[in-house]
Amino acid sequence: MTASQASTSFTGAVATPHALATEAGVHAYRDGGSAIDAAIAAAAVLTVIYPHNVALGGDLIALVRTPDGRIQCVNGSGWAGTHTDPARMRETHRGRMPMRGVDTVTVPGGVRGWQCLQRQGSRLPWERLLEPAQEAAAGGAPVPLSLAAHLVDSEQADLFGTSDFDRVFAPGGRRLREGEVFRQPELAETFRVLRQEGPDCFYEGDLAESMVAFLRSRGSTLDKGDFAEFNPEITDPVSVSFRGLTVSSSPPNTHGFVLLRALRALDALGITDPLGNDLATMIRIFLHGNGLRSRLLADPRHVPVDVDKLVNADLHSLSGTDTASERVPQVPHGDTVGIATADGDGYAVSLIQSVYWAFGSGLIAPETGILFHNRGSSFSLDEKSANVIAPRKRPAHTLMPTMTTQDAAVRHVLSTMGGQGQPQIIAQLLLRIIAGASAEAAVSAPRAIVGLQFDGNTAETVSAEADLTVEARESLQHSGLPIKTMPMHTEAMGQANAIVITSDGSMTAASDPRSDGAASVVNYARHRPT
Repeated sequence: MTASQASTSFTGAVATPHALATEAGVHAYRDGGSAIDAAIAAAAVLTVIYPHNVALGGDLIALVRTPDGRIQCVNGSGWAGTHTDPARMRETHRGRMPMRGVDTVTVPGGVRGWQCLQRQGSRLPWERLLEPAQEAAAGGAPVPLSLAAHLVDSEQADLFGTSDFDRVFAPGGRRLREGEVFRQPELAETFRVLRQEGPDCFYEGDLAESMVAFLRSRGSTLDKGDFAEFNPEITDPVSVSFRGLTVSSSPPNTHGFVLLRALRALDALGITDPLGNDLATMIRIFLHGNGLRSRLLADPRHVPVDVDKLVNADLHSLSGTDTASERVPQVPHGDTVGIATADGDGYAVSLIQSVYWAFGSGLIAPETGILFHNRGSSFSLDEKSANVIAPRKRPAHTLMPTMTTQDAAVRHVLSTMGGQGQPQIIAQLLLRIIAGASAEAAVSAPRAIVGLQFDGNTAETVSAEADLTVEARESLQHSGLPIKTMPMHTEAMGQANAIVITSDGSMTAASDPRSDGAASVVNYARHRPT
């Protein structure tokens, strides 16, 4: 250190579902970046090495906290195209949205989401943030356990046999296996272009034109304007007070309200043991919230959505359990990644990014290597539904980043995959941490989720990991709800990440054992001119 420099201590934390993504976040910190830089770098790497859950062709929703104490939601969920024709969709698909294919592809909002995040307090250049992702795509990375498992899952049987999918995931006619080196040269070139030209090229210019041409060749109605005119929505989060904390999540078109409503209900009803003797009561609270989500959640730019009523109305003031007999032929497996970052300067990010079903739509553009999500399958084709598909409308969304504060200081940064079960997973994490569990113990603990979490479930089915406590299991058994026992640490029960910050600023971080993840807290000196 020279005489013209002073040293300050810096702390940064990052937790992700894959160790290489966490490593990218750590390196961003060591290069002088903020929690925003760590989150973007990690997310970019995950689009390369975790393609069953996330890709460049998917959506992003994040909460970002800046040192001035402000928390904002970056809603990078993409919209349906201008020329979307609901009548044609009903005729083509017999009244029900398809689960895969080109008609499920909405404009991918993730890259614009990174751009919005970077503007909130990045310290590193865009080119640097995407460098680890380009290197992973070009040089290859070992196929992780989670990806390998999804490649042999029967759910993907409809994807193999198509040239674009086979070229990437079954080169030479054989599906990739765990530990094999997974290279994606076309995707590496796309990252090179993104690094050189910036995020705008994903929505305008040659890269955008290439994506639109590919999608239209497969029958999509998306056009250049749908990409060029898309921008994320930046809003305030929705929040409730809960046991000395302010808990914040994302507003509609996401289902963050389901979490906040449940937390408010736990306090209002005086529930003292929601993870043990009172677990069935909490599950019924979520069952009610799930019903509200199914009937009322939609894009508020198109349909009035009374968020205050959804969060604060009396538990039984709105009907919400009339979906108990609903069945679906399949439930999405895979779908999402959650990232949590925080630093000692006051930046924090809870980021969720997704392709929805494992491998999304299954469509991979051969020139760019970009895999497209199937988030449009979340729309309804029912004309009476608030969530009916329409031009430039965003579908109801399961992504919901979460953060808590106390006296304006961040206390918890939480994120998870888990589809419709995300609010329940976050609630159980938070309750365990408040009760004194460490971040690691909280993400590792057994879970119970009500709803359409697995194939064959009804809205009332409770999926419960086998290692639930005796008290919790007895509570569920007395509830009268059907119970499906799952093995412990089942991936579809969510891959969660958590950062806990104490009042003195010290941090702990943990990544879920249900993933290939890792968490890290780094402490080192930074030099600044005097």
